[in-house]
Amino acid sequence: MEKIEFRTVIKHLHMKEKLMPKSKPSWIMFTSAPAFATVYNWVNEFKHGRTSTCDALRSGRSILATPEIIDKIYDIVLTDQRVKMRELVEVTGISHGISQ
Repeated sequence: MEKIEFRTVIKHLHMKEKLMPKSKPSWIMFTSAPAFATVYNWVNEFKHGRTSTCDALRSGRSILATPEIIDKIYDIVLTDQRVKMRELVEVTGISHGISQ
């Protein structure tokens, strides 16, 4: 089961008042099930009004790996496998490392 499916089950059981934060459901024994602490945290999230089972957006660096940049890097590396990271940064205009 995917994590979003587990979250949906947790939400459903919580809404039916069959899953309280301190109870341990029987399906948690499966190897792919989330940890008990995760179930506990999600029950509390739904208890406090959360309705979405999807991950919330996070702040931080934006993803710059567009298909065009990936294709450009792929072509460059196929042409010269000994290309340096510095050269890829210059050609594509993406950042390298932590900016200060």
